[in-house]
Amino acid sequence: MAKLSIMDLAFFLTETDASPKHVGGLLMFRKPAKAAANYVENLVAEYAGNISEIRAPFNQIVKFGTFTAPQWQTDSQFDIENHVFFHTIGGDDFRESLYELVGELHSIRMDRARPMWEMHVIQGIDDQRFALYTKLHHAYADGVTMSSWLVNSLSTSARTKAVTPIWSVLPQKRLQKNADSISIMKVLSQLGGRSGDYLKAITGLSKLSAQLALETLHLTKNAVAVPFKANPNTPLTGQVSAGRQIATAAVDMSRVTKLRQQTRSTLNHIALTCIDGALHRYLQDCDADINEPITIQMPVNLRRSDDDSFGNKIGIVLVELASKTTDPYERLREIGFTLRNVRYQIDGVPPASVMAYTVLLGSISLISEALKLGDVLPPLGNTLVSNVPGPAKALYLKGAKLEEMYPISALTPSNHLNITLYSYDGRLQFGLVASQAMPNLDILSDYIHDAFDDLEEAVSPSRGKSN
Repeated sequence: MAKLSIMDLAFFLTETDASPKHVGGLLMFRKPAKAAANYVENLVAEYAGNISEIRAPFNQIVKFGTFTAPQWQTDSQFDIENHVFFHTIGGDDFRESLYELVGELHSIRMDRARPMWEMHVIQGIDDQRFALYTKLHHAYADGVTMSSWLVNSLSTSARTKAVTPIWSVLPQKRLQKNADSISIMKVLSQLGGRSGDYLKAITGLSKLSAQLALETLHLTKNAVAVPFKANPNTPLTGQVSAGRQIATAAVDMSRVTKLRQQTRSTLNHIALTCIDGALHRYLQDCDADINEPITIQMPVNLRRSDDDSFGNKIGIVLVELASKTTDPYERLREIGFTLRNVRYQIDGVPPASVMAYTVLLGSISLISEALKLGDVLPPLGNTLVSNVPGPAKALYLKGAKLEEMYPISALTPSNHLNITLYSYDGRLQFGLVASQAMPNLDILSDYIHDAFDDLEEAVSPSRGKSN
């Protein structure tokens, strides 16, 4: 049996009904031409009937021992009917009803007595479209890993008629590469690699801590922001409450590419500039605008390219976005400068140091959430924004084209909002998930679209909106 890493264990120990710790994905498909009336029902039956080769982690539960560290073990009572579900939605608008249902499903904490994953097949209203909503406990995998599993289970050809469940594309044997202890020191040791790298990891953590200490004293200005200094008086932060709502936004990748070329920026620079502008406009609507920069938590992938182990290998760094401005181009330049310096600062320390830094800060935030102090103590940051890479070409499921795919993530302590970017088939997509305490989430998604228009106009006056 494989032991849990410290990060995987944290998702279990801090989970509550108000703050479930699972990640999800929403996939919207268009049925193939001349699809049978029972096409979706048959799809469910094929998926649910293909369990002969189900593999870890999809057949595993966590075993908490009295005197031993928590471990993964195979569920001897596995039943696929506890994991694959079918829904028919009603109403007048497919997208609106779909988002409402997915928000409800994403709110529900999963049962630890069985493997903690679900797939929901959804149809109704629009007879040409259907959707899949999947959710998986965060202790099983991070969002990047889950996305890769979903993508690998789909086909690049509309002619492929076989249905491939997620577990059919996983390695036959679980690779034992992830940390196997709940000790921070062992996390440092294992992530650092050889024992000789252990000292480097400790030195890197000390270096990062010293840089933040100097910035706290206003003696230096570093790219990685000081934690727990974000303004708490906005709808973006507070004790995480029950209930989830979702919204999405999408921009043609050709627009992003043109802006990148014109401004010599990266996709992250462009996307964060538009998110920053949209958030400030949203806060103005809520009479809660702030004068200081918005601080985001930004995940950093620490997994090596040849590492296909399960669990989580990510770090979180804090980044201040732009100073308050009405000029989108000025905002882009400041954010671009900051992100480049963040990359230099993070590359200057070993990955194990970033992981330890994440664990230490995350522990403080999680304790605050567990003690219900989210409305009292300052948040780690204003929100979390992550970027999950996706495939550039269209994918298919039994001939049905995948038209849209959105990550639906978990909320972090003291944050009411999480935004995840996902690039797919010529579109940059935004998955927004928020607690029910955050008002008018759909307006924020509209403002993301507006912010792209504004940036295009700032870069190419009078020509931006013609594209």
